[in-house]
Parts: sequence; structure tokens; C-alpha cells
Amino acid sequence: MRLKSIKLAGFKSFVDPTTVHFPGNMCAVVGPNGCGKSNIIDAVRWVMGESSAKTLRGESMTDVIFNGTTSRQPVSQASIELMFDNTQGKVAGEFAAYNEISVRRVVTRQAQSEYYLNGAKCRRRDITDLFLGTGLGPRSYAIIEQGVVSRLIESKPEELRVFIEEAAGISKYKERRRETESRMRRTTENLERLTDLRDELQRNLSHLDRQARAAEKYAELKAEERTVQSELFAIQWRQLSTSRGEVAGEIGALDVKREAARAEVTHTMSEIESSRTEQSAASDAFNAAQEQFYGIGGEVTRVEQALRFAQERRGELQRDLEQTRSSLEQTRQDLETDRQRLSGWQEELERSEPALTELSASSRLASEALTAADSAVQAWSQNWDGFNERAREPSQTAEVQQSRIAYLEQVLSKLQERLQQQQSEWESLSSTPTDATTSPLAKKIEQASLAMAEREAGLVELKEDLAGSHAAIEQARRQQDDVRSAIQEARGHMASLTALQEAASDDRERASLSDWIETESLHSDGTVYASLEVEAGWEGAIEQVLGEALSAQLLSEVDVRGLPGVEALPSGAFVVDNTVESPAEVLGTLAAHVKGPARVMSWLQAVLVAENLDAAQRLCRDLTAGQSVVTPDGHWLGPGWHRRRSGADTAAGMIARQAQVDSLKEQLDKARAEADQVEKTISELIKSRVELEKQASQVQQAQQAAVNERAEWIAEQRATATKVEQQLQRRNRLKAEIEDTEKQYELEQSHLGEARQLLSASLDQMEADRIERERLQTERASVTEALTQKRDASREASAALMRGELQSQNLQAQVATLKQSISRMETQLRDLESRETELTGTLPIGDDPDAENKARLAELLEQRVAAEAELNSQRARVSDVEGKLRDLDTLRMNQEQAAQEIQSDIERFRLQEAETAVRLETLSEEIAKRDAVPQEIAAALPEEASEAEWQTKVDRAAARINRLGPINLAAIDEHAKASERKQYLDAQNSDLEAALETLRSAIRKIDKETRQRFKDTFDQINTGFAELFPRVFGGGTACLEMTGDDLLDTGVAIFARPPGKKNSTIHLLSGGEKAMTAIALVFSIFQLNPAPFCMLDEVDAPLDDANVGRYARMVREMAEKVQFVFITHNKITMEAADQLMGVTMQEPGVSRLVTVDVEEAAQLAAS
Repeated sequence: MRLKSIKLAGFKSFVDPTTVHFPGNMCAVVGPNGCGKSNIIDAVRWVMGESSAKTLRGESMTDVIFNGTTSRQPVSQASIELMFDNTQGKVAGEFAAYNEISVRRVVTRQAQSEYYLNGAKCRRRDITDLFLGTGLGPRSYAIIEQGVVSRLIESKPEELRVFIEEAAGISKYKERRRETESRMRRTTENLERLTDLRDELQRNLSHLDRQARAAEKYAELKAEERTVQSELFAIQWRQLSTSRGEVAGEIGALDVKREAARAEVTHTMSEIESSRTEQSAASDAFNAAQEQFYGIGGEVTRVEQALRFAQERRGELQRDLEQTRSSLEQTRQDLETDRQRLSGWQEELERSEPALTELSASSRLASEALTAADSAVQAWSQNWDGFNERAREPSQTAEVQQSRIAYLEQVLSKLQERLQQQQSEWESLSSTPTDATTSPLAKKIEQASLAMAEREAGLVELKEDLAGSHAAIEQARRQQDDVRSAIQEARGHMASLTALQEAASDDRERASLSDWIETESLHSDGTVYASLEVEAGWEGAIEQVLGEALSAQLLSEVDVRGLPGVEALPSGAFVVDNTVESPAEVLGTLAAHVKGPARVMSWLQAVLVAENLDAAQRLCRDLTAGQSVVTPDGHWLGPGWHRRRSGADTAAGMIARQAQVDSLKEQLDKARAEADQVEKTISELIKSRVELEKQASQVQQAQQAAVNERAEWIAEQRATATKVEQQLQRRNRLKAEIEDTEKQYELEQSHLGEARQLLSASLDQMEADRIERERLQTERASVTEALTQKRDASREASAALMRGELQSQNLQAQVATLKQSISRMETQLRDLESRETELTGTLPIGDDPDAENKARLAELLEQRVAAEAELNSQRARVSDVEGKLRDLDTLRMNQEQAAQEIQSDIERFRLQEAETAVRLETLSEEIAKRDAVPQEIAAALPEEASEAEWQTKVDRAAARINRLGPINLAAIDEHAKASERKQYLDAQNSDLEAALETLRSAIRKIDKETRQRFKDTFDQINTGFAELFPRVFGGGTACLEMTGDDLLDTGVAIFARPPGKKNSTIHLLSGGEKAMTAIALVFSIFQLNPAPFCMLDEVDAPLDDANVGRYARMVREMAEKVQFVFITHNKITMEAADQLMGVTMQEPGVSRLVTVDVEEAAQLAAS
């Protein structure tokens, strides 16, 4: 199969329908740059299915359509048709019988692309399948564009493998394998889903089978249980009917006892009321006496404080007066000193002005002299620049000729060395060539293998360390999660406790009280319960005594008795001032078990404590007025009263909850600190892991380097095997090379003589310039020295002037500062004299200014003694009345307790009676559900039948039923349906497994054929590459190397060493060397599996003339089997072509074709 012609219409610059014929096997496309030559190759690639616009040098697929010029309109579609000659029948399949095959592609502006095969519309895949295995395709080795040569050589091993596969003709195998794998994936997925269904159905079947067998047993046992249960209900009904009459008699007797107890309580309550009236009168008298006593005590305190304040005030005034007089004397002395200093500095400032004027004149003269010297230096500099400009030309000429001489000498030396090497090589090749020894290379390969094994072991160890590091990080993160969970749990617990604390007081009242405090500009220290520290075990006692006061607000800096705006205090509000001094601790009181605000502590000092209720009742007999006693479990007793804390009290638990809140705050702080530490640990572990990963990466890179080195030694070992044959070929080329080297040596010697003559003339001129340069340098030293002297003199004059000005400015600043200081001290002196006069007039005059207050104090002390006696008398009266009231209250409590016990017995019997009635009704209903009457069943039972015996029978029947477990009464029908579905799914499973095995067998067959074809093709291409490379380069070695062990996916690497080079990698070759290497590789592929045609786009561009000649000869040799279409600008390549096709662009933007047959043109020229 060969390419006959290409028909282009509207494709890129070929706007007019153009047919490009290829009558021979050596067709060259020529023309100036930019005329559209490469568009011919783009057209072939595009028709073969290229879908990347970037590969076609565009941004979208519609860019291939002619877009118009200044004189032409754009066209609506592009069309390319390739005509193939298939007379040899190389295309397999249904088109093998066709002698001519047409492939056409059309694209419109709407990006609609259509393919046609022999005029019939087809898919892109049909076009791709047509060329599978032929070496043709949109990106095959048969089409080599600009830049593809270097990309071919520098491609990755996986990319280079594609060319070997195409040459091996296994593209179709890979396509079949991909399709088979896709079907296998779908079959496997279906099989997995089917297996899941079968497993689930099998489990259901087993379960349904057990349920069906249990259903029959369940029905039998259930009937037996119903019979025994009905008999048990009848026995219970008979027993309850008997006990119901007995309970009614007990209730009647207890009603009589209850009425008698209530009469006794009523009598005692009347006596208590009369005693409480007497207690109220005694308490009023006691409160009046107490108020009078406290009032006199407060007046005594006020007078004593007034006496102390007057004495302290006189002492302070006397000390201020003495200090003022001392400051006054010191200020007068400082003022006199500053006035004397000011006079001296003013005289010194007047003396410095003439000297400053003289320094300014000297500085001006020195600056003028410096300007003149600088002008002389600039004049010399201009002369020097002009001289350097004149002297630069002979110097540059000398440098150029010296470089040229050195270069020519180096060239001659290299030519001499090359000639010697060539002669030496000729002599060495004259003897019979022998096989090179490979033992040193084998040893190096073995060493490289050992290095690979060592690095592999190190890599395994690093991976184990990395796994340990990952585990440590995961453990630390789990610990971090645990700490965070603990923090969240503590936060939630604390939030709950805080909500309970807030709920203990009415939210609306608290909000109203806060608004009132803010309105009255008061300050709150928080609630009472938040400020208390209670000893463990006494929380209930504190909550009992303080009650609602726990939620009260503490007001600081204000006395509650004088609160402003008290009439606006919200309803139900409770406020406490915190202004009194803390009282001394009193043992035996509740205050000794708590720490808190002074006001609250003063309350608690009146409450005694007892370990239990008995001890509290004993203490209660000796209590004074205003005292009470409390126990840790909340019993609070006082004269004539006893209170027990209720569980519904809103203050219950507030103290304990507050303690828990404080404890949770400490736990949260510790947990946060632990979380920070864990976070730090994780950070350090991550840093360690990163370091390990870095080490692993370095070891892996070293391992890869060892692999590359081993591959290079293997390549060199293989290259050595072909060295003998290359020596024979090399001997034939050496003679011509020696002659060329001798001619070039003579030519370079003549160039060296010319360079030496030019160098001598330049050196003579440079000697004259050297004398002139020395004269100018001497003159420069003179003018430079004069400039330096003038600059130093000017700098010294300026420095002296600056020092004088600075000294004058300092004196002026000091004079101004002293004037300000004198003014300030004069003002201070006047202020001190005024202060002295004021203090002298303020001190009191007289022998005893406090006589009046002392007399008032003596009078008040006598009144306080009388008030104290009256207070003790009233306290004794209150104590007597409270004792009587206490006895009556104890009697009332005993009577009420007796009445309550009787009432409890009555309620218990009534509850028992009601329960019996309900149970009788329930039993009757249960027996009725079983279509029976309790009286009939009870009559049929023996009298000695007991509830325990029948309950045992019921339990035994229920146990037998329970042992059956859950019962599905519909299990039989469900089991039949599930069995039928199981048989259907089993049949499907067998079919899928058979299909999957068939696909696996196909994959194994494809893999076997692919491995064998790839191995054979690789070996043949490698052999051809090793043979063609020395022909292209005139020596050297090259080979292909597999990068992996699996022939299905191994990559292919290129190793090439031109003559005389030992490059470690192909990337070190020059552009021309890479191009020649690629040509050798492509032609070796063509030797094995020639594609129908090959298209080369300026492949010879980086080659010199000698290599172009070799390239042209190789193309001519290959053209005997393969059709070549090549684009070139090189005349040598053009000469090798049988047909020249010129692409021109006379009309801007429009390409046209001109064809010339070289043989016909040569015959025409000869005639």
C-alpha cells in the first residue's frame, strides 16, 4: 500500500481544491518559510484521526478551516482526502479486495467532523482500525514533524515503547485487550453484585427454614399457655375477693382513732397562739431596749472617731508647714546660683563672635582654591579619555590577533593530535582485530547490582521507620481526640451546672434587679453563693439557713439602709451590702465552717452548729434571743420553731454545684494544657516524618542512579560485542580522514602567519601609546596631589567654622535654658510663700481644742451602762416566753405526728382496697378475653389450688415458648419464594463465571502473543539500530534497553555514544547528534516493519553537509521499500529526490503547488 495523492480543499492555506500527486518513492516538498509546506503533513495526520488541535498548531479543531485573507472570504468547511494504492493487498479485512482505498475527513464551522471510507460515511474508530498494525496513524513513527526528532530521542521510556509496539503490529492486540478488560470489569462487577445477592438470599433461606419449623411448635405451646393462664387468673380473683372485705373493716376502726387525735391537736394550737401573743410583746420590748443600746454605742463610736481625727489633722498641718519652709529656703539659694551662672555665660558669648567671623572668611578662601584644583583635574581627565580612545584600537587588534593565534595554535595542535590519533588508529587497525574482553564490564555490572541491593535494603528500613512514624502520629492524634472529647464533656457539664444555677433564681427577677442596679449607678460583686467557700459536708446547712439569700446580689461601697431609689426596687428582689468589717471567727457557729462576705458572716455567727438532730435539740434549750442551731443534714431549730429543708427548694444544691463549676474550670485548664502539649508532640512527630520521607526520597534517587548506571554498563557491554565489526568499517574511513586532516593543517598554518604579522604591527603602535600614557600618568599625580591638598585645607577650614558655630549655639541654648529656669524658680518661690502663710493661719490656737468632745464622751458612756442593764432584763423575759412556747410546740408536733400516722394507715388501707378492686376488674377482663367467667373457672378448681403452683405452670409454658425465640408465622410462604429465586440466581452465577473464565483465557492468549511479538520486534530493532548508528555517525555505539522486567508494560530507553564520546546520558548530545540518532532509530524500525510511506518534515535542518549526505543516501536506500515524502530546504537533500513539489504563496495567505520531475528536468537541460 502506498500513498497516491492528497486532495486538499479549504484546509489551512490551501483554499482552492489542490491535488498533490506522489508518483515515486522520493518526493520532496520545497518552498520558502511560511508558504504552507507543513500543512501537507498536518493534512495527513488530521485525516488519520488526530483530535488534538494543539498538535495541528491550532487552538480549536475549526482552526484548520481557511479563515480568509485581505482579498478572500473565509470558507465554511475543510476537506482532505487521501488516495491509497492497495494493489499489494496489505490492508487486511473487508478492504483487502480493493485496489484503491479513499479516506476523507470533512469539518465545518460548527465543529462537526465527518469521516468517509471509500465514499461511505464511517466512524473515526473505523479509520483508526484500518491502519492498526501498518505503522500508520495520527502519531506513529511514519510521520516525523519539526521538533519530533528531539522529542523522540528525549521521550520517556513509556512513550518510546509506543513506537516499538506500532512496529511490532501489536496495537490491535492492545486494543482488543482493552476491550476484553472492559468486559471483564463489567462481568466482575455483575458477578460481585450477584454474589452479594446470593449470599444474602442464602442467609435469608436458612433463617426462614428455622422460622417455619418453629411456627408449628409455637401454636401448640401457645394454646397450652392460654389455658393455664386463665386458671391462674381465676385463683388470683378468688383470693382478692376474700381480702377485700377484711380491708374495709380495718378502715372503719382507724377513722375513729383519727378524729380523737385531731381534737387534741386543736386544743394544743389554741394554747400556742396565746403564748405567741405574749412572745410578741416581750420581743417588742427587747427590740426597743436593743435599739437604744446600739444607738448609744454608735454615738460613742462617732465621738471617739472625731477626737482621733482632730489630733491627726493638727499633726499633718504642722509637718506641711515645716516642709514648706525648708523648700522655700532651698529655692532662694538655687535662684541666686543660676543668676550668677547666667551672667558668666552671656559674657563668654559676646567674646566668641569676632573669632567666628574670622573662621567664616578662611573657609570661603579654601573653597575657592579647591574649585580651581578640581578644574585642573577635570581638564587632565578629558585629555586622558581622548588618549584611551585613540589607543584602544591597536590594543583591541592585538587582543583579537592574540586570541586568533591562540585559537589557531590550538586548532593546529588538535589537528596534529587528531592526525597522530588517526595514524595511530590506522596502525592499530592494521593488525587483525580481536574480541574485546568483557570481564571488567561484568565486574562493574555486578558492583552496580550490589549497590542496588544495599540501597533497596536501606529503603525498606526507611519505609519501616516511616510506618512507625505514621503509627506514632495516629496514636498522638487519637490522644488529642480523647483530650478534646474530655474538654467538650467538661464544657457541657459546666454549661449544665451553670444553667441550673441560673434557674435557681427567677430569670425575670434577676433581669429586673440588674436593670435597677445599673439605673442607680451601683456596683454588684455578684451573687452570695458565688462568693462563699463552704467546708465539705455543711453545704445543706448553708442552703437551709441562707435560703433565698444565696441568690441575693452583693452591693459594694453602699449601705443598704441608705440606698437611693429604694422605692423602685423590683418586687421579690434581694440585695445585701458588703460594707461592714469582717467579724472575728466564733467557734461553734456556722460561720466557722464557711468563708464569705462580712455581712453574711455576721448572719451566720448567730447560728450554732450540731452534729445531729439530738445534739441540736439539746443546744436549742440554751439559745439566746436571735440565735438558732442547724445540723449538716438541714435541720434548723430555734426557740419555738423547727424547719427542715425541702427537696423542692430552689436553693437546694447551689453551693455544691458552684463547687463543681469551680472544679470543672480547673479541669478545663489542665485539659487545655494537655491538648497544647499533644499538639506540640504531633508537630514534632510530623517534622520527624518529613525528615524520614526526605531521606527515603534521597535513597530512592540514589537507587535510580544505580539502576541507570547498571543499564549504562550493560549497554557498553553489548556495544563491545559489535566493536570488532566497527573496527573493520572504521579502517576504510580513516585513510580519507587522514588526507582531509593534512589539508586542513596546511590551511590553518597559513592563517597563523597572517595573524602574527598583524599582531606585530599592533604591538609597535602599543609601545608608542605606552610612552604617552606614562607622561599623562605623571601629570595626573601632580594635579591629583594639588587637589588633595586643597581639599584637606578646605575640609579643615570648614571643620573649624562648624566647631565655632556649634560652640556659639551651645552657649545660646544654655543662656536660654537658665533664663527659663530662673523664671520658673521665681514663680515657685511666690507659691511657697503663699503656702507658708496659709498653713500658719490654719493651725488651731488654744490649750485643749477637744474639751467639748471629751465631756460628751463621758456622758454617753454612763448612758450605755444603763441601756445595757435594761437590755439584759428584757432578754431574760423573752427567754422565758420562748421556753414555754417551745414546750407547747413540741407537744403539738408529737400530736400531729400521731394523727399523721393514723391518716397514713387509713390511706394505706384505702390504697390497698383500690388496688384490690382494680386487680379484680383486670382479672375479670383477662378471663373474659378467653371467653370464660371467673366464678365458673374458680368453682372447677380444687380448694387447695395455690397461686404459686399455677404460676410455676405458666412460667414453664412461657419458658418453652421463649426458647423458640421470635416466630414468623408467614415463614413457610416466604421460604418457598426465596428458594425459587435462589435457583435462578445460581444459574446466572454459573453463566457469569464461565464467561469470565473465557475472557481471562483470551487475556492470557493476547498477553502471550504480545510478549512474544514485542520481544522479537525489540531484538530485531535493537540489532538494526546498533548496525545503522555507526553508519550514520561513522562509528560509535548505540542500543535500546528495557527499563522493566514485564514485557507488557516495560519502557524502552536509548543509549547512544558517538565516536570518541563517553556521555552518560543521551540528553548530553547536541541537536545534530540527537537528530542523527533518531534517524538511525526510525530507519531501523522501517527495516523491520516498513510503513506504507514515511513523511519527514525538515529532519535534516540541524545537520551539517556531511551528515546531510549520509542522511540522503540512507533515505535513497530505504526508498527501495518505503515511499518517502520529505520537506527540506537543503540542496543536497533536494538532489536526492525523484520529484520536487514546490509550494508557493504568490497570493498572500493562499498556497499553490508546482511539481517538477527531476529526471525529466535533467534530460531537458541536457538536450
